[in-house]
Amino acid sequence: MFPKIKQVVDKIDLNDLTAERKKDLDILVEFVQTKQTAQAPILLNFICTHNSRRSQFAQIWAQVAADYYHIEASCFSGGVEVTAFNERAVASLKRFGFEIEQAGATNPVYTVEWANENTRLDMWSKLFDNEKNPTSNFAAIMTCSHADENCPFVAGCEKRIAVRYEDPKNYDDSPLETAFYDYRSFQIATEMFYVFSKIKK
Repeated sequence: MFPKIKQVVDKIDLNDLTAERKKDLDILVEFVQTKQTAQAPILLNFICTHNSRRSQFAQIWAQVAADYYHIEASCFSGGVEVTAFNERAVASLKRFGFEIEQAGATNPVYTVEWANENTRLDMWSKLFDNEKNPTSNFAAIMTCSHADENCPFVAGCEKRIAVRYEDPKNYDDSPLETAFYDYRSFQIATEMFYVFSKIKK
């Protein structure tokens, strides 16, 4: 793990999570543990409206947490609409120490790396049922209320789980923009590390 990201991970305090929030996250823990115990593929698809901020953060941090705890999970993300991986979210991840390269302009593909050994994700805005995402036996984790309420059916998902986050977009172009994007990213990191810390091998 790159040193700057490791410093971020070392600051995670799982005791900061409330009992109420853990109750929501424990539904995801149960899904992952069931798959782990059965030695079945662990497939997680994080879904929000535009697949531009929250679901991208969640996919990346969930994959980092899975790798950190040596759990073989595959994490994905998608939206109800296609836009682009928001440049403010990308900037936040860079501040946290991720190495990111961009290809393309309209809906760029960002290659995101967090360690030296085969740890990379290609990230771009796509629909939740994009051909790159799983089609069956996966958990659909709804990261925003709009997607949760306006996407009542996710084809192929085995379990639908609501883990909602406030949209950092609400702070775009404000003095709090940078701080709030980093806050949201760190919150999601903390919660994904909580999930994978609970998995028994």
